[in-house]
Amino acid sequence: MDHSLETLTGVLEQADHQARAGAHPRGRVWPTGFDLLDQTLAGGFRSGELVLVGGPQGLGKTTWVLQVARNTARSGRPAVVFSYEHDSATLLVRLVTLEAGQLGGVAAPNVHRIRQTFEAMDGRTGSLADRLKDTEGGVEAIEVVQEYADRLMLHRSTGTKTSIEVITAAIDEVVERTGEKPLVIVDYLQKVHSPIRDEYERITAITEGLKDLALDHDVPILAVVASDKEGLTAGKRLRVSNLRGSSALAYEADTVLLLNNKYDIVARHHLVYSTGNVEKFRSWAVLSVEKNRNGRSGVDLEFQKRFDQCRFDTTGRQVVEQLVDERVFVE
Repeated sequence: MDHSLETLTGVLEQADHQARAGAHPRGRVWPTGFDLLDQTLAGGFRSGELVLVGGPQGLGKTTWVLQVARNTARSGRPAVVFSYEHDSATLLVRLVTLEAGQLGGVAAPNVHRIRQTFEAMDGRTGSLADRLKDTEGGVEAIEVVQEYADRLMLHRSTGTKTSIEVITAAIDEVVERTGEKPLVIVDYLQKVHSPIRDEYERITAITEGLKDLALDHDVPILAVVASDKEGLTAGKRLRVSNLRGSSALAYEADTVLLLNNKYDIVARHHLVYSTGNVEKFRSWAVLSVEKNRNGRSGVDLEFQKRFDQCRFDTTGRQVVEQLVDERVFVE
């Protein structure tokens, strides 16, 4: 039987039943853990929606989505990451580094130190905990990761095999294992396997497929998107039009978030008259809500980069400086 056709009466009755039962919106709203962003998005991402996040290379798109997955798992809900760029061991190192940074602050071991431990290249012996016992927060970080490890699943994806169908089957497996629907992260969209050769048509089909998957499985899908060559130009602000491939990226997505280096897009006068701002701006990323079907768009938020600890500070603020699409560099 085709269950895709239903009357509005049925939908209304179901909504009324949930209201009478005091149904909590938790099942449909997924906080990101970045408080200001969640406020802008009326609580966070929503089941059935496709969210895109783009940005220049090296600005932490993978770091950001992995942190959102971690925040979800720590809140007690499952998340699955389809990683086309990194193996599971690399993501584990990043998560332990993140947790150590949260616990130990500036004194915590950086990602290089954690990686040496996991690769047994640190000149020490024993278990991971033994090797990290002289660090600030290292041992505790492993314990924290263990607490949510069963709720955060990693899928080593490849551009030659991992298609929409494979992603769908893996989501079904997560639901079977956990009994709950997960937050789904695809890193990144343009590498999802498809037999279509034309790039525009292929990305259109992938985007539409992910949107249909979000609706059919009633899960939020957060997908990283690559930018075109123009969007990678230094000193130029990445916009939705710079997302590589199809216009379907802008049309199909319910929410589009774009990361930019604050230093690259802040107006020139903020640097000319206050040279001390140069280094300060380099340590912040601007997260712009370019599209938002559930509320305000055109909102620019900023979060401090802690890339040596594989994370962003989750406590951000609204950008007060003037931002531009392009500016002349001031060194």
